[in-house]
Amino acid sequence: MKEQPGTPAQYYLAGGGIASLAAAVFLIRDAGVAGEQITIFEKESRFGGSLDGAGDEDAGYLARGGRMFEKNFVCTFNLLQSIPSGLPGPASAKEDIFAFNQDVPGSSRCRLIRNGAKADASLGLRLRDVRDLLRLTQAKEKTLDGKAIEDCFDQAFFESNFWVMWSTMFAFQTWHSAIELARYLKRFIHLFPGFARMEGVLRTRFNQYDSLIAPILAWLSDQGVKLEPGTAVVDASFTGTGSALSLSELVLDRDGTKTTLPVSGADQVFLTLGSMTANTSEGSNQAPPPGPETDSAWTLWKNIAAKAPVFGRPDVFCGDTERSRWESFTVTLKTPAFVEHMEQFSGNRTGTGGLVTIADSRWMLSFVIFHQPHFRDQADGTSVFWGYGLRGDRDGDFVKKPMADCSGGEILEELAGHLRLGTQVDDMFRNAVVRPCMMPLITSQFMPRRAGDRPGVVPDGARNFACLGQYCEQPHDVVFTVEYSVRSAMEAVHELAGGRPPPPVRRTDRNPLVIANAIRTILAG
Repeated sequence: MKEQPGTPAQYYLAGGGIASLAAAVFLIRDAGVAGEQITIFEKESRFGGSLDGAGDEDAGYLARGGRMFEKNFVCTFNLLQSIPSGLPGPASAKEDIFAFNQDVPGSSRCRLIRNGAKADASLGLRLRDVRDLLRLTQAKEKTLDGKAIEDCFDQAFFESNFWVMWSTMFAFQTWHSAIELARYLKRFIHLFPGFARMEGVLRTRFNQYDSLIAPILAWLSDQGVKLEPGTAVVDASFTGTGSALSLSELVLDRDGTKTTLPVSGADQVFLTLGSMTANTSEGSNQAPPPGPETDSAWTLWKNIAAKAPVFGRPDVFCGDTERSRWESFTVTLKTPAFVEHMEQFSGNRTGTGGLVTIADSRWMLSFVIFHQPHFRDQADGTSVFWGYGLRGDRDGDFVKKPMADCSGGEILEELAGHLRLGTQVDDMFRNAVVRPCMMPLITSQFMPRRAGDRPGVVPDGARNFACLGQYCEQPHDVVFTVEYSVRSAMEAVHELAGGRPPPPVRRTDRNPLVIANAIRTILAG
């Protein structure tokens, strides 16, 4: 298809997660692109990617996971300040987050549980551990290429409260990337003084689909952006050489039917690579999640990576699901007994505590009771909580089999055993609906990597395309955050379409006062 004179350029975005949605906002707001020129393709029937939330009282509510926020997510809040919240009161989605956290401040009084009781949450680090942590933060990234976290510490470090709290808060495993841990330590060093109480972590008023995705989608729809669900971008063709590479065609898959979409020289394409929630499967009260579903979320990256080395190496991240998976579960309660019990047990009003980790759980179970309602349309009299097992590959302590083989009812049985609920369990979990969800690739972005495994946001030589999301390289910032995806979108729009550049990552690790407070906290234990 030849571009006709006067035909406006088209902007195609592959993937309907937060990265693509943010890129569309930035194209309109910062680059002056008309909404009608933008098309977003999404494989699923619903947009939002990993920031999901759905369900009802009868089927049970479901949110596969949730991302943390903090005040230095400068790109995310730059985005959300332009998006109406859709709620009475605060005008923007950004203002709503800060208003909610001011009204419902968080400070955990029960971060750890052992032997069915609240446990000491002191960090428990030795001088050797402090030395090793500091050494890791000072290391050049090239010296950490391919290294795992377990290569940088002795076994005693992984038995400390610090590691239990850190690993469950961010979902790190010992075999994950030492580079990513080093980035996390530097990125969040300012949170160390309140770390054991989870202070400084910001929460959204509702689940992240209702608080973030739904308002963004409403705004984009008002701007005339074309949203095409049920359409996966599975391949792309390129013309030119590595030093001047142009994307010339997209291959679309609509319900098994493939079509091609020509891309002119004036058009621009934004490709979300990979997905942390690809291939997820869901169980029920009576059944565990089945074997992994298959989808095409990684097909695009694999196909284009085979064509040019600038696209990196996707198999580094998606090639070992035994080391990148864990299972979450969302519970809908129809009686208040459990929520009331946990308020008394923890000392926190519902929604003010945060993640609770059962430190002596073989599954490494953690759970959080949200501020209620957690869904905008949540039925009166219901409450929702969420949990996950970081080591669900091992037999449970009360249910003697791996979490992956357990039904939702059995997961509640394991949780009840650790909480010593005894005969109260029937009252607390009567008519509860549990939706377990296995995510084989949920921490795939943490897999050990080397330079070149992730492509740049705008790969070398790229003329009319960019890469978005969790699997492109952005120095200093950290994956598994909304900020990482939004930053990639802002950078891509800036480079290709002339939007404003993203603000630099706030390097609090260069602030002497922040460093001193962090070291003081670590040494105090």
